Amino acid sequence: MSEQARRRPHKPYRRPQKDPVRMLAFEALRAVDERDAYANLVLPPLLKKAREGGNFDGRDAALATELVYGTLRRQGTYDAIIAACIDRPLREVDPPVLDVLALGAHQLLGTRIPTHAAVSASVELARVVLGDGRAKFVNAVLRKISQQDLDAWVAQVAPPYDADPEDHLAVVHSHPRWVVSALWDSLGGGRAGIEDLLEADNERPEVTLVARPGRSTTDELAEATETLPGRWSPYAVRMAEGGEPGAIDAVKDGRAGVQDEGSQLVAIALADAPLDGPDARWLDGCAGPGGKAALLAALASERGAALLASEKQPHRARLVERALAGNPGPYQVIAADGTRPPWRPGSFDRVLMDVPCSGLGALRRRPEARWRRRPEDLDGFAPLQRALLTEALGAVRVGGVVGYATCSPHLAETRVVVDDVLKKVGGAELIDARPLLPGVPALGDGPDLQLWPHLHGTDAMYLALIRRTA
Repeated sequence: MSEQARRRPHKPYRRPQKDPVRMLAFEALRAVDERDAYANLVLPPLLKKAREGGNFDGRDAALATELVYGTLRRQGTYDAIIAACIDRPLREVDPPVLDVLALGAHQLLGTRIPTHAAVSASVELARVVLGDGRAKFVNAVLRKISQQDLDAWVAQVAPPYDADPEDHLAVVHSHPRWVVSALWDSLGGGRAGIEDLLEADNERPEVTLVARPGRSTTDELAEATETLPGRWSPYAVRMAEGGEPGAIDAVKDGRAGVQDEGSQLVAIALADAPLDGPDARWLDGCAGPGGKAALLAALASERGAALLASEKQPHRARLVERALAGNPGPYQVIAADGTRPPWRPGSFDRVLMDVPCSGLGALRRRPEARWRRRPEDLDGFAPLQRALLTEALGAVRVGGVVGYATCSPHLAETRVVVDDVLKKVGGAELIDARPLLPGVPALGDGPDLQLWPHLHGTDAMYLALIRRTA
């Protein structure tokens, strides 16, 4: 038999097939990586466009969402596993290739997708977006990853706990080491607390609605969709998985909204704090995008009080206006810098200052933030947080109350800021915030309070209530 006869018959080239679900997930991950976008802002318009294009149903949307968020949450763990399967430093692999590998790793290790389907779908995606050459590399790496389950891989790539607890937890629970260290310091407890918190950060958060008082009720929301009662807030309901908030009339009308229960509790505690004297003028000094302002405005209107909602960025001030539209009580929205306020000192009875922060308390909702933030970012927030709290204390009258809130449990953004400002400003005292949330356990040693995902099912919101005394 001749050499030519012994050769295999030539296979015709097969064009790669586009899988709309995995293409959409890849596009979202590239936006997060290239443009510092947030998945919760990028994904909805991509899903809407896919639905409008046809052949993309609810199950496709659910899978695409799981692929994006699951990959982002477990990125640190998957990076360590991928690094163990290649012969070069991870930083030398092109970011689009890493995105395809991480998507494949999540399908293999974090979902019930069969191994063959996960590998073949990922290789097909690589052929479409990377080309046939790099698709072979993807195929080889994913076949190595498929040889073990997640537990076996973690046991292989994570440093021993006894040798380096923070490094071990960082790999096992997919958080940067510095974030593990900061959260552990904030908890002040043993290993069980930090592991519970890190695990909670990697769970899919519930969608929680707020029925704005005087405008909607929890009963109305429960009739409109399948819900569970809120855990702590009297205005909260939790939606069943797969529910669509935008389809509910009360949400469309602005009488209700999507709002984490932790944010609701911060507004409720400030509104219920005891005052000496009148209770007519309230201020939300960092109001964007408007969730807490909308709840405060509704609570204020029930008492005949007026809310001024101030937001520095004009586009965010417009979001606040949209959130407050239709509120029956008096309110005003302005675009103003809270560190150079236009209002007179001592003008308000209650002031909320929910300051810009690292966002480490909302890693369930914005998993990419853990990889984007750096320890030095805290140095950038620190002067702004102190300036805003100082001006808030100047804005409130003697006998009035300021609420200082952050969506971060990091001590450098919470107690350290409050302590520094109180020492500098004088004429103010902390009041115990914990009794204002009756029935909510494990709020800390006081007088400030700290909510936690693993203890309360909320974002890790912090609140200190301060009364102006002189």
